[in-house]
Amino acid sequence: MSGQSHIEVHWHEHAVSRAEREKLNGHRGCVVWLTGLSGCGKSTVANLVDHKLHARRVHSFVLDGDNVRHGLNAPPAMLAREHGEQFARRFGLGFSAEDREENIRRIGAVAKLFCDAGLIAITAFISPYRRDRDRVRASLAEGDFIEVFVDAPLEVCEARDPKGLYQKARAGELKGFTGIDDPYEPPEKPELVLDAAGQQAARGTGRGGDRLPVRGGQDSRGIGLLESDGDCQAICALLTPLSHDGRGERGGCYNSQPSRYSR
Repeated sequence: MSGQSHIEVHWHEHAVSRAEREKLNGHRGCVVWLTGLSGCGKSTVANLVDHKLHARRVHSFVLDGDNVRHGLNAPPAMLAREHGEQFARRFGLGFSAEDREENIRRIGAVAKLFCDAGLIAITAFISPYRRDRDRVRASLAEGDFIEVFVDAPLEVCEARDPKGLYQKARAGELKGFTGIDDPYEPPEKPELVLDAAGQQAARGTGRGGDRLPVRGGQDSRGIGLLESDGDCQAICALLTPLSHDGRGERGGCYNSQPSRYSR
């Protein structure tokens, strides 16, 4: 197929529409994209929000950066065991800038499938490059991509170092580690900023937004947790449910009054 100027790939429409799936689920589909440095608490927040949504009978699923590396985006060393070296070199993903780009492209495509199925995909990826995150946003319909910046300073994340990765990076054992010898580009206008060091959440209006207190406790690494229903509202308020009459109404996920956020 390589070298061909034209490839015959055609889209096949589904018999069941997204709107019909959302009506069945009782809420709209979307992608909640958590981004931030390693150790900032993305996975902690993602799983807590997932748990809260599940308790409210909302159909959601967490796509975690580490977990995805065990399958879809496995590194060459893992693929080589079953598929051989040549296959692993071609399809395995490491941590170079190019491989990171493909990592986010793949998971962005999967998250879009979840969204189109009327599900809430909660992704927890460092996703260090702004361009890659913006490409995922551009692939989705307006309002379907909710970028959440889990904001914790490098020194805080390095002090936590739950996996010992910062220590290895400082020792030169890990190359291209985000925040140490590879850049992290924070979102310019995220829908929401979680102050993971100061335990506050800010609405991402692009103008600084009001601060919303995050009243939860902390886990063993000192990561602020969104523990009450009110705290979970910081993210849930950005989600878009389906109204009882079957029309997709933009607004707060569990508020009677709609919440509007500008970009």
